[in-house]
Parts: sequence; C-alpha cells; structure tokens
Amino acid sequence: MKILLIGGGNMGLTYATSFLKAHVATAADMMILERSEERAAELAAQNIGTVYGKPNECLPMADVVILAVKPQDTPALFQAIQPFATQNQVFLSIMAGVKMEAISTALGVTKVIRAMPNLPAQIGMGMTAFTSAASVTRSELVAVHNLLNTTGKTVYLDDESMIDAATAISGSGPAYVYFFMNAMIDAAKNLGFTESQAELLVEQTFLGSVHLQNRNSLSCSEWIQKVASKGGTTEAALKVFQSTTVNEDIKNGAKAAFDRAVELGK
Repeated sequence: MKILLIGGGNMGLTYATSFLKAHVATAADMMILERSEERAAELAAQNIGTVYGKPNECLPMADVVILAVKPQDTPALFQAIQPFATQNQVFLSIMAGVKMEAISTALGVTKVIRAMPNLPAQIGMGMTAFTSAASVTRSELVAVHNLLNTTGKTVYLDDESMIDAATAISGSGPAYVYFFMNAMIDAAKNLGFTESQAELLVEQTFLGSVHLQNRNSLSCSEWIQKVASKGGTTEAALKVFQSTTVNEDIKNGAKAAFDRAVELGK
C-alpha cells in the first residue's frame, strides 16, 4: 500500500514516523508532498520516505492520500491535486472543519475518510475521532484504522457532524489542559515556589491524576469527593471554583471551538 502525505508539517511528520515505527508501512511505501523546498530538504534528510515537490510526480502512485494541510489552504490544494486524483484512491483528511462532501466534490472522488487527531499523537498517546463516506470499503476502512491506531486511541463516529464536536473536545483539548496547568503553575509561584518547583508539582499532579483515573472505574466526580474531605483545603478551593463561572467558561470555550470548526467547513 502506497501512502502519500500531503503536507510535511507536525502532523504529517507524526504520521510518517508513527507508521514506520509500528511497521504498518516502510519508507519505500511512504511519499511526502511538501511545497516548501526548505522543509522538503529537512524531511528528505530523515529518510522516512520519498519527498516530492509536485503532485503529478507522486499522486498517481498513491493508494491512500492523507490531506494534512491547514483548512485555509484547501482551495489551492484542491486545485493543485484534482487533475491527478482517481476514484480508486482513499483520501484521509485531518483538516479541521472541511466536510467530506467538499473534498469529494472538489476532487471528483468518493472514497473519503475524515479524522481529527490531537497533539499527543506525536508520542503515540493521541486521541483520534474519524468517520467515512459510504463508498469506502470495509477493508479500506480497516487499513486506515490501523494507520490511525499507530498514534494512540481512536473512536469511529457514524455522524460526520460529531467530528466538529470532537475537534472542540479532543482536538483542541490539549491546549485547555495546558491553559489550566499554566494557571496552576502561576498559583504555585505566587505561593513561593520557584518556577522549576512549580512545574514539577503541577506536571506530576496531572500525570498521576490521569493514570490513577485510568486504572480505576471511578468517575471524575467520585475522585473529587475522595480528595475533598469536608471542611478541608480542597473543599475550600472547590467552593471558589463553584462560586465563579469556571465550569460554564470551559463549556463556552468548547462551544466556541466547535462553532469555529463549523465555520471553517464553510
């Protein structure tokens, strides 16, 4: 199976290295289309596949084409690759907000899969939501699913609109986590810790909390109750959170991300 990655940015590189590391593809199977000559030279030096600068040089050879460019760049992308796209190829898009119908119409193809990964895919701990057009065969879907699984966990969604919802939660979610971590680090420094001490306290707290939850079946609410004894320090902090709009702000932020994903698709 020949794989063409269009876009050699962070996610394109993540996929290439993940596929090779998991042995679901070899460097001989991998092609990368990168328009930046400087970036193309950097990718070529990593020996993760053959790097091309023009679509006519590589697209006709591909079985699976992964569209890994910014959604704002889709008009130029579609115009450049449409003459070389065929009905037999499977197109996997990770472009936020861009609908399968838009891809199908612009390229004149029917086998389209849409996915939304997130940043932890870079270390094999990503979360990817994906869906597919009806014309994608079961064997083709399994093959792409195996590719996506190399970067972490996956969930298949029947309703394409839920990909925009996943974009707002897991796609953008790492930034929300880092935002909260950063606030806690600032709080720790305000209490007298050095920056390195504050970072260690917060990072290990997040890491340990997630691992603890993963190893048990308790809900987040149940874990909160275990930490927050009545009249204790945790309860004092939680009362402040509950008396403000923190909870609603997080929901509103996720809704704003969802709305932007929908807007990008237009």
